[in-house]
Amino acid sequence: MFIRFAITKHDEDSQEPQGLFQAVTELRDGGHLSDEERIAANKILGWFNKNLPVPKRFSRSSKSTAKSKAISWFKPSAHEHIRRMQDLAGILYAHDIPIKIHKTRRPGYVVYEDEYQIVSEHFYGRK
Repeated sequence: MFIRFAITKHDEDSQEPQGLFQAVTELRDGGHLSDEERIAANKILGWFNKNLPVPKRFSRSSKSTAKSKAISWFKPSAHEHIRRMQDLAGILYAHDIPIKIHKTRRPGYVVYEDEYQIVSEHFYGRK
């Protein structure tokens, strides 16, 4: 079962619920976090920068102008990554931003994969 953490706001490109990395970064960069929350967010995001590869693709299309429609899902074996996502979720909860944990066996067309995650575009007609 693949796992994805998201908020209710939709991403402009993918039209899917926005992920936690983007949501926390927007709060931090907008000056909405306390000093303690900012330090915690930076520490967690820094851990991910070191321990989660940046996907090379976010689209099935190989065209350079293709929109980034694909979204990231954690593999069930990515235990430490999932735990740290729960820490990020705590920061968002403190700002009354609801989190939804999506789970699926069929995430769509896989456009990227590494040890911890896949990136996929949803199957046609699935939303």
